[in-house]
Amino acid sequence: MQHKSVLLRECVRYLEIDPEGTYVDGTLGLGGHAEAVLEQLTGGMLVGVDRDERALAYAGRRLARFGDKVRLVKGNFGDLGAILDSLGIDKADGMMFDLGVSSPQLDDASRGFSYMQDAPLDMRMDETAPLTARDILNNSTEAELRSIFWRYGEERYAGRIAAAVVAAREQAPVETTGQFVQIIRQTVPAAALREKQHPAKRCFQAVRIAVNDELGSLERMLDTAPDRLKTGGRLLVISFHSLEDRLVKEAIRKRENGCTCPPEFPVCTCGFVKTLRSVTRKPVIPSGEELAENPRARSARLRIAERV
Repeated sequence: MQHKSVLLRECVRYLEIDPEGTYVDGTLGLGGHAEAVLEQLTGGMLVGVDRDERALAYAGRRLARFGDKVRLVKGNFGDLGAILDSLGIDKADGMMFDLGVSSPQLDDASRGFSYMQDAPLDMRMDETAPLTARDILNNSTEAELRSIFWRYGEERYAGRIAAAVVAAREQAPVETTGQFVQIIRQTVPAAALREKQHPAKRCFQAVRIAVNDELGSLERMLDTAPDRLKTGGRLLVISFHSLEDRLVKEAIRKRENGCTCPPEFPVCTCGFVKTLRSVTRKPVIPSGEELAENPRARSARLRIAERV
């Protein structure tokens, strides 16, 4: 499996790893970020979490040399509190979350994530989950589809595409990624087909987010993670589109500057307690060197916050 870990050096640097510390990689993937952290540990431990059993199996083999310094868990990072409780971990020294879809998931046509290859409409990160992309496209109302395409994909032609999907499935169920791409191509204006970005990119993103409840999981994690960090511990989140980045930015802001008292009040009376501070003023982005080696990193944004 080929996959380059995004912003790897930056993650290791900003985590400020304690060799005896406890760390969480909530989006283990193929284990690239986890491996880099584990190489810095002597008596510490890393917990790797992922929904994808194939990724866990691969990462398990890759990280086997670290023995009992690594604990792998099949789970959703939205359930971070329960996962840490199950391992007897109260607070960690650092946590990182790479919200991107891994290259093997995109490149394996059978997973149905890619608009570049024809495959069954699946898109599940957890292949045991009940809801698939096929279910969403064939069972959602036109209004629900329009909302999904607009909210999660920021698709300009959400209404047109939703109507076209409904019309198509009245003839026969929409079964494959190729069928979905064709519906989109036949629906959007000619000018959209000439744009640099693939015309199906936004809708595929939207359906994938809906299938995996990605934003709901992210919100739950952001609500939990700061309280499960030790003082001085760092939270690192890599996002790949504006919806995720806005949620991360806002969650940090509320923990850092969430006082709701009027500016003229001499003291805070709303009960706000600062629990995070931003480590960098702006998100960290990949270097030109990294982009040359890994073009898929181009939209990555890393935000770092420290528990106070």
